[in-house]
Amino acid sequence: MHEIAFQINNVLMTTCVTKKKVYQTMDVAEDALIESWIKFDYAPHHGPIAIYRCDDCGYYHFTSKGTMNEKLAKFQAEGKIKFQKQANAWHDKIKKRK
Repeated sequence: MHEIAFQINNVLMTTCVTKKKVYQTMDVAEDALIESWIKFDYAPHHGPIAIYRCDDCGYYHFTSKGTMNEKLAKFQAEGKIKFQKQANAWHDKIKKRK
């Protein structure tokens, strides 16, 4: 494994030689994948759709290739991502008024 560890404010951070963001577990990576779809407006057939375990660092990264992650697909099919985007937009509007 080719990982680089360093500390910021006494928190151990890990990076990968691929320069991709590192997720320690599959569950954390799935949650981050869904959050990225909520936060960003990906064009159709663009953006990350799956997670893979890296051969270089042993941790998890996003990929735009392959079959869509089941949890992401379920959230999209159930409209949960769209709903959360709308909730975030309203939250931002309310926050600006204060």
